[in-house]
Amino acid sequence: MARLLARDDNIMPAITLNIGNTRLAAERGDITRERVAAIVNAANVGLRGGGGVDGAIHHAGGPSITAECRKIGRCPTGKAVITGGGKLRAQWVIHAVGPIYSGLPSDAAELGSAYRESLLRASEVGARSIAFPSISTGAYGYPIKQAAPIALDTVTEFAQANPAAFELIRFVLFSDADYSVYFAEFTRRGARRE
Repeated sequence: MARLLARDDNIMPAITLNIGNTRLAAERGDITRERVAAIVNAANVGLRGGGGVDGAIHHAGGPSITAECRKIGRCPTGKAVITGGGKLRAQWVIHAVGPIYSGLPSDAAELGSAYRESLLRASEVGARSIAFPSISTGAYGYPIKQAAPIALDTVTEFAQANPAAFELIRFVLFSDADYSVYFAEFTRRGARRE
């Protein structure tokens, strides 16, 4: 029987794809409640906390995350830095800065880099499970139908090149519309419902 996620009277099945020893998954949910070693924050270059995922993670994680971000100072677009998880269930928060969408070819490279750098930061601290939001597709305006394949291509390539790094890489989508895009992209790649 499929594991189902319910929200607003819609039932949405989680979906998975195996890449060697790594399970890729997409589900509808709230990333601040994830029980994984590390969650990724869609951060801004000033690491100040903002709206959307960024604000939710800073709020749920408490003041220690903000204090660590202040010590770090800044993070360039396409890069990622790591802090403790504060009050979150995750031990680590990886703050990844995706591009503000401009339609230039460099957008895709910077978005892919934000995902890759997040995986590198997680592997450096030995995190074997990680949850991602859809980076740059909220306030930064990256069209999710273009962003989802970049995200999946990047994590798939990383998992293939580093087969022992992660047991689980999960995409956690907050809205039904965003989840449906990832669900379609996973399905296109031969994924199965849980």
